[in-house]
Amino acid sequence: MITYLYWFALILITGLLGWVVGRFISWKYGVIAAVVILVIGWSAYFFKYEQTFVKNYGGVMTIAVPEGQMHISATWKEDHLWIENYDPKANACYFSEYSKGHVLQGRVTIENCNPILPVKH
Repeated sequence: MITYLYWFALILITGLLGWVVGRFISWKYGVIAAVVILVIGWSAYFFKYEQTFVKNYGGVMTIAVPEGQMHISATWKEDHLWIENYDPKANACYFSEYSKGHVLQGRVTIENCNPILPVKH
């Protein structure tokens, strides 16, 4: 919900600023001001607020599981999201860290990991 509220407020502020500057100064400067505010707002959301909104306020975020892998779990460590996936072909588990801006910051590989199938004794 907070994500939608953020975008609504950003679009409203962008539109109002563009209209005010365009009406009282020049439409050319109004469009430029609106584009600048929109780019700043998008950058702030993507690089600063997205994971904070999702973790703390119930925002919206999507991450795709790589082809051929099975998702096992996800957890938060501070403001970073850690995703655990299993690759049956390589018999390996991958822990991938997603920091703000969806920049992959860390990856841990556990070889001979077989969490899905029962262990034979």
